[in-house]
Formats: sequence, structure tokens, C-alpha cells
Amino acid sequence: MKIGVITDCFRLPLEESIVKAAALGIDGIQVYATTGAFSPDALDSAKKAEIKGLLAQNGLEISALCGDMGGYGFQIAGDNPERIEKTKRIIDLADEFGVSVITTHIGVIPGDKNDPVYKVMLDSVGECGVYAAEKGITLAIETGPEKADTLLAFLKDTSGGIGVNLDPANLVMVTGEDPVYAVRTLKDYIVHTHAKDGVMLKKTDPKIIYDYFASGGIGDLRLTDYFTETPFGEGGVNFDTYMAALREIGYDGYLTIEREVGDDPIKSITEAADYLKRCIGK
Repeated sequence: MKIGVITDCFRLPLEESIVKAAALGIDGIQVYATTGAFSPDALDSAKKAEIKGLLAQNGLEISALCGDMGGYGFQIAGDNPERIEKTKRIIDLADEFGVSVITTHIGVIPGDKNDPVYKVMLDSVGECGVYAAEKGITLAIETGPEKADTLLAFLKDTSGGIGVNLDPANLVMVTGEDPVYAVRTLKDYIVHTHAKDGVMLKKTDPKIIYDYFASGGIGDLRLTDYFTETPFGEGGVNFDTYMAALREIGYDGYLTIEREVGDDPIKSITEAADYLKRCIGK
């Protein structure tokens, strides 16, 4: 397996994050591409060439782009034409950089397929998936808002180009589901993972938590009542059994560090990278 890191977690400009990731012995980076310096609207030909050169110089690849639209994902029909078009532009960008995965949150998938929101999400995400598949790219839905069985049923209803970005901490912190079960359930669709740890503080309907995310972002103080992120090995993710499950299904892709808390991100990322290196025997 390979170790990656989301560049935004360094809280540094992209160029500095690339150099820092290489210095830590990390194999690849995931880059946020919806807004900001690496979004399709912000990159011109010269900047693209500069970033490609910097990646090559530092021996790094892009494990995935983050195409998260924020808010309610693809749950609201009136918002989706713009979000679909933006997602397609991110797919084009991934294609240009030779990136085969784009991760995203799509909103909370209803457990009842007769819920009108289910069809709204399936139609919009499905259209993006077909577009991605034509370019050999997978749009990977991040785990968290729903149980693995609900996500699997949704995936089976799509027409290709849709996979899973498995985040074990989201499952532990929000749904209370065992990541090992999720790995085995979603095994045919996992193309990328986030490496993170945390604990649930208070159980509630995951939709309540993701509605807080949608309206207030990750900094919404209401979220602190329900879960907290922890350093690797100090939360509810049993990395021994989780990693064993990934090996069991033949996963050999990225474990991409996502550390979203703490006053010293470089120290936190360094500790996370060291922990993962021990896990994979690197």
C-alpha cells in the first residue's frame, strides 16, 4: 500500500505542501480541486506545467483529487445542474493530470429507494459517473453519512464510474459501523481510502450531523457534541483489523492522511505518516 496526504491538511500553499510531503517520505498527495489554487477555473497552462514539474521533481503523484461540492452534495435537484457541470470540469482536470480517482461527499443517501431524494441523487451522481468512466476515472463516494449496506445498494444502481473512498473514522465517529464490515461489504468498489481516527461521543441520526456540515461546515461547533478526531491509534479505529481487512480484499492503493485538527499540522501529519509506515511495514 502507499501513503498519501491531503495537501490542505498542511495549511501551507500547494507548492510548499508538495515539498513537505516528499520530505516526509510520502508517496502521493490528494489535492482539493473544487475551489482555490488547484480548481479548474484557477489553473492556466503555465501553472499546470509548473505543478507537474514540481511533482516530478519531488517524486510524487496525485493519488486523487477532492471534488467535494460541500453543502448538501447532490441532494437538491435545483442545485445539481451547476454541480454536475463543475464535477465534469474536475474530471477533465483529473484526466489532464493522469489522476484516476476523484473523491467526494454526495450528501446523505436515503435508506428508502422510494424517497424522491434517492432518485435526485442517483440521476446526478450517475451522470457524473458515466462521464468519468468514459475517461477511465472513478468518482469515489466517501463513507460516513450512511451504513455500508445502504451505500452498496446505491452503487449497484449506478451505471459505472462510481466507487468508494473508504474513511474508517467517519464510520466510527458518525454511523458507529465497524470499518472491517464496511471494507468487506464495499470491497468491489473501494478505489481510495482516507486514513483517520476518532471516537463517537454521542450517537444520533447521521443526517443530523451531515446537515450541520452542510449548513456550518467542518467548523460548526455543534459537531463537537457528537464526535472528535484523534491521533492515529487513539480512537475507535482498530488499525490492525482494518488493515488486515484491506489486505484480505486485495486493496493495494492509497492510505491518504486526513488530519483536520490540532495546532501543529506538520507534527500531526508526521506522526500519522510514521504510524502508517509501521502498519504497512515500510
